Amino acid sequence: MALAISPRKLRNDVYSYSYQQDSNIPLVISVLASLIERSMARNERIARNCAWAFSKCAKTRIFDCRDMPDMTVQSYLERIFRYTRAGPSVYVVAYVYIDRFCQSFPEFRISARNVHRLLITTIMVASKYVEDMNYRNAYFARVGGLTTKEMNDLEFEFIFLMGFKFHVNVSVFESYCCHLEREVSIGGGYQIEKTLRCAEEIKSREREKRYDQIARITL
Repeated sequence: MALAISPRKLRNDVYSYSYQQDSNIPLVISVLASLIERSMARNERIARNCAWAFSKCAKTRIFDCRDMPDMTVQSYLERIFRYTRAGPSVYVVAYVYIDRFCQSFPEFRISARNVHRLLITTIMVASKYVEDMNYRNAYFARVGGLTTKEMNDLEFEFIFLMGFKFHVNVSVFESYCCHLEREVSIGGGYQIEKTLRCAEEIKSREREKRYDQIARITL
């Protein structure tokens, strides 16, 4: 059954989300998970008709893992949120990075073998761009089921593969929210309200709320 997301509720999530311990999972996570899972299903169909199932590019194979986590995209994103409390805007910016990466490397296909590493890497980098305070790489590694070295290597390679192009302005942020609304509504009945403000505004709004969480940050 498709989950109907009201524009007002999603707007509240993106700009006024509560970081209390009992907060619900942000709606944008379900939207992003649906879109990525649809992309993976499409790539699997393509792979069946090709001689290769994964990326031929040696540069992007760093995201491939030998043992695929027994966890859905939805569950993995929920785990990341539960332990990092990255704000909803982080997931929108992470989606921007994923799209830029796929455009830069057309031969790269999101699959069950690489999706988890791609997600934890893009979300960590996006969090550093959007949020005022962040957990260290070692903590993200534990959340994502990786070693600290693996997490550091993924971040290093991703930064260079992206050519250090991580800035997301207001118009880009809004356009990707509109893209999520259009694409996901076709496949899953989701809706996203147009975003009129950039992630920088979220920073100032949540800054004071974040200070009382410093003690909980794992060093």
